[in-house]
Amino acid sequence: MDRNDYYGGDSASLNLTQLYRKFRPDQAVPQDLGRDRDYAVDLIPKFIIASGELTRILVHTDVTRYLEFKQIAGSFVYRDGKISKVPSTEMEAVKSPLMGLFEKRRAKKFFEFLQNWKDEDPATHQGIDLDKDTMAQVYEKFGLEPGTQDFIGHAMALYLDDDYKKGIARPTYERIVLYTSSMARYGKSPYIYPLYGLGELPQAFARLSAIYGGTYMLDKPIDEIVTDADGKFVGVRSGNETVKAKQVVGDPSYFGAGKSAEGGKVRVVEEGKVVRAICFLKHPIPGTDDADSAQIIIPQNQVGRRNDIYIACVSSTHNVCAKDVYVAIVSTIVETDRPEQELAPGLQLLGPIHDKFVSVSSLYTPTSGGEADNIFITRSYDATSHFETVVEDVQNVWKRMNGKDLVLKKREVNVEA
Repeated sequence: MDRNDYYGGDSASLNLTQLYRKFRPDQAVPQDLGRDRDYAVDLIPKFIIASGELTRILVHTDVTRYLEFKQIAGSFVYRDGKISKVPSTEMEAVKSPLMGLFEKRRAKKFFEFLQNWKDEDPATHQGIDLDKDTMAQVYEKFGLEPGTQDFIGHAMALYLDDDYKKGIARPTYERIVLYTSSMARYGKSPYIYPLYGLGELPQAFARLSAIYGGTYMLDKPIDEIVTDADGKFVGVRSGNETVKAKQVVGDPSYFGAGKSAEGGKVRVVEEGKVVRAICFLKHPIPGTDDADSAQIIIPQNQVGRRNDIYIACVSSTHNVCAKDVYVAIVSTIVETDRPEQELAPGLQLLGPIHDKFVSVSSLYTPTSGGEADNIFITRSYDATSHFETVVEDVQNVWKRMNGKDLVLKKREVNVEA
């Protein structure tokens, strides 16, 4: 059941009419943007990392038969006022303008160390223990400069802040290997993206679900989550109809997000806010070699923040907007009481902005696992630029509901992009 008349909830892709209805209900859609039906604008910007968990799930469930993917043309990082391509191989590291000559040698050694690492062969460990040493110690061993650490930790390992340096090195090692293997898969960037926007993902799952007897109801208001005297889930009421089930799964907006709990149970709590600006441009982003799509990461240290700023850009090549229009979405975690101003370093990189839609969304997390009352709530979509954390949450909800891990049997199929 979905209260909206479109698939995907928070991660839907909207046409121009829907976009204006959501952000500017009292304004007519301008004529200079082209045809309404040419648009599928993502509300939440995320790319799919080519060798990541989501790709595995899409392939395994065969949802890929309903989807077509295109590569994202480049992955960039901001440093000292300009953007540069993120190097992902030793060769690219040697050519990269992000580092001076001596630093390039050190970085080359670091990347070689990661590529050669074998758990079972201590000769490849160079005295490092990934499960005991912190990432800060690993950087120190290779003598990497703070700026190099920035692009490795934020543009390759894709951390939102610097807390990861205090933790053990293995998760960072795994993230960098995921990035480089995804990069090797298609060449230009580690990301792929579905034609016609991210809203195609929930629609494709809906189609597959229908084959197996699932029923989808759009435009169906959810008026009440019905529970028994012990607070256990009974059903969901819409108008004067109640549908009963053993368990319910839903996003925080259906379980009291943003409302005060009048005598009722507090099921979700806010743990921060994300600010996003959807921008229409009439040109590619400057400095990206006229790329039809790109991800740009602005590491927090570069702009004196605690959290990174992300820019995701797609265009008519991905069938999400009219020809010669580019959609760039700038986002970050809110740190002050003036969220839109926090996006300024990202907005400045875009060049002239034709139009922009700014939203601030709260990030909610459930107060309990749901095992006690059979009410299972997902977390809000976070500020990361890819789906890895979303997949972790899905696997976590599955485990809470079924008491065991979600296991996908191996199927070897490549996603075409």
